[in-house]
Amino acid sequence: MAKISEEKVLDALRSVIDPDLGRDIVTLGFVQDLEIDRGTVRFRLVLTTPACPLKNRFKSEAEKLVLELDGVDKVEITLDARTETSREPEESFPQIKHVILVASGKGGVGKSMVAVNLAAALKQSGASVGIMDADIYGPSIPAMLGLNEPPRVENRKMVPPVAHGMPVMSIGFLTSENDALIWRGPILHQVLTQFIQDVKWESLDYLVIDLPPGTGDVQISLAQLVRASGALLVSTPQDIAFRDVRRAAVMFSKVNIPILGLVENMSHFVCPHCGKSTDIFPRGEMDERKMIPPGIVIETLAEIPLEPGIAVSSEQGVPIVLSKPESAAAASFRDLAGKLARKLSIIALESPPAATVTRRSTDQD
Repeated sequence: MAKISEEKVLDALRSVIDPDLGRDIVTLGFVQDLEIDRGTVRFRLVLTTPACPLKNRFKSEAEKLVLELDGVDKVEITLDARTETSREPEESFPQIKHVILVASGKGGVGKSMVAVNLAAALKQSGASVGIMDADIYGPSIPAMLGLNEPPRVENRKMVPPVAHGMPVMSIGFLTSENDALIWRGPILHQVLTQFIQDVKWESLDYLVIDLPPGTGDVQISLAQLVRASGALLVSTPQDIAFRDVRRAAVMFSKVNIPILGLVENMSHFVCPHCGKSTDIFPRGEMDERKMIPPGIVIETLAEIPLEPGIAVSSEQGVPIVLSKPESAAAASFRDLAGKLARKLSIIALESPPAATVTRRSTDQD
């Protein structure tokens, strides 16, 4: 029997290339704790995010290549994740690796629904995720997650309630559902400051913040209070909605917040009987998105179909990702979570690393 060496194993694994980074998994440091026990090869495959959409592909390719080596009878690979971040430790939220702002130029496009399902999909992938409802005038996140309990106070800090494994903070916990909040900029800034400084957020891979529609005081305050990893824009397909997205894109560029991409919500309707896809909204100039202001690029990351199950799930307080995981909408949100997590990892790897956290993936397939 040929002798197996670490060098031979690593040479074989260098054929597994990360398509986004253009380098092999050995050079990138993904292969760790390599052990050889007679005919068995064991190692950890530590990826850049628990939501990496390529993790199963990397694992199967690595297993196949190592099994082809003489003397190897068995390969045991453990999938782990190391969430990279370029956020500085001394900034707000030092225990949070990525802050994702979910925004829209106008209301009625399903922004909050996208926020909760994105968060649930990231959580489902094995990441630790929290949600902040910064839509001060229309806090719908508690209802969408089935939460009624207020945060408890511990050592003068608010401890957010948990829904579906995710800590959640919203002004909706602190006011009556019939209250009309008539607040101006300074008060809004104070409330957001409390949500950041006076809430006991645990260590998280991702904090998803649901913003109010438009380009007003809340967006400006958050840009001042938090260094966000990026903004995800939500729109319906017609041009009248996308015009407001253009304004939001310009606003984020002015406050130096990267635009991660666009979610096209209610993109189309697929007939459950004949399978035919129908556009609900006129698409207008949506195919000319690249003609927005120079220097701003908006990549479409997901096209979420219009499904009755989305509305039903939201009313029941369970994201469709969890209530109907087999649905087309749930699949779209999982794909979105993978793309977004991947994009954030690439951005972080291209920047000086500030901190990392390693966690065992729940998906060992």
